[in-house]
Amino acid sequence: MGDDAALFAPRVGWETILTCDWFLEDTHFLRGKHPADAVGWKCLARAVSDIAAMGGRPRCFLLSLALPQTLTGHWLDEFLGGLRRAARKFCCSLAGGDTTRRREILINVTVVGEVRKGQAVLRSGAKPNDVIYVSGRLGEAELGFRLLRSGETLAGAKGSLLKKHLYPEPRLALGQWLAEKGLPTAVMDLSDGLSSDLPRLCTASGVGARIEKAKLPIVSTAATKRTERSDGLQLALNGGDDYELLFTVPRRNVSHIPRSFRGVPLTSIGEITRGRAIVLRDKNNREYELVVGGWDPFRGAK
Repeated sequence: MGDDAALFAPRVGWETILTCDWFLEDTHFLRGKHPADAVGWKCLARAVSDIAAMGGRPRCFLLSLALPQTLTGHWLDEFLGGLRRAARKFCCSLAGGDTTRRREILINVTVVGEVRKGQAVLRSGAKPNDVIYVSGRLGEAELGFRLLRSGETLAGAKGSLLKKHLYPEPRLALGQWLAEKGLPTAVMDLSDGLSSDLPRLCTASGVGARIEKAKLPIVSTAATKRTERSDGLQLALNGGDDYELLFTVPRRNVSHIPRSFRGVPLTSIGEITRGRAIVLRDKNNREYELVVGGWDPFRGAK
């Protein structure tokens, strides 16, 4: 920090991973609802999740920040505090960036990561008959956001939902373990919702998928107000911001996938199929087309 640019030297035997991510006021967060330190944490966590999906390790990041002059005091201090905590947690140092003034808050984060040569896992390797897995419980972050927006007092179970939304933890250790063991054929992170992200993996791999409705790890909405209760299935399919991993595993490797990894559940939810159809199957073996309903930046604000 302090020079016009940073120098980056990849280690011998490693490949460099590059990714960037926008985090925008009134699109991804609300100034009046989201604490500044959570904005700082999450803007880095979102980008680091892309490194996790490739089985990599984050090395450093660049921050571009635009904000009103009125926020250069306490709000900025809190933002930088959250960002600093995330950087330490993910072992990802700030290498530089730029700051400017604007009416709304605009944040762009570029992360440089690395992965051992030949170990990177792409989203394009899924094969028919592979088993589809997800980490964690789907829909928690979206439900947490709805609770936050509704103004509910968040404690206990509700507080854990809020933490998943405000302070997501990219699955770095899981991604690295999967890549080092050579277990998956394809991996991507779930940032926009299963119904949006699974088709992207299938398109990249030239395959289809069948999801078992009964196997989806669905979030419970019992602790919420009746007015905020949502269908857990719809949250699991369409809720974004979970930053869990979606991955496919050949059947020969299934026995090596534990039920949980460092306390994070790993759930098989279906299988990769031939053709391009992506369907949801119920307990009566009836199949329905999986309708894309996750986050779309051109459809409206989160």
